[in-house]
Amino acid sequence: MDQAHFIKNIEFAKPHSLVELVDYQEGRVVSRTFAQSKTYSLTLFAFDQGEGLSTHTAAGDAFVQVLDGEALINIGGTEMVVKSGEVVAMPANVPHSLHADKRFKMLLVVFKEDQ
Repeated sequence: MDQAHFIKNIEFAKPHSLVELVDYQEGRVVSRTFAQSKTYSLTLFAFDQGEGLSTHTAAGDAFVQVLDGEALINIGGTEMVVKSGEVVAMPANVPHSLHADKRFKMLLVVFKEDQ
């Protein structure tokens, strides 16, 4: 009988380079979800230059790790450039947005309270 897994869309028991697991596509935001439940999500993104996510809020705290390029991130009205190798934490229910002045890849982890 197969065991249920929390992680999906990635081969188990094999090393991977995160930055190579999602490709840039012209004029698009591409995502690959590795895990998702009511209390967490783990998603890899690739943003082409000029793409982004408009201002929104999330029900949980978010942790963004930029893997390639750099992102222009606005959290609660504070704008910052987050570069490859850097991370930023975003608190729940605070408006935020992301924009790719240059294309970038990021790993997003969101933690939500169990409702």
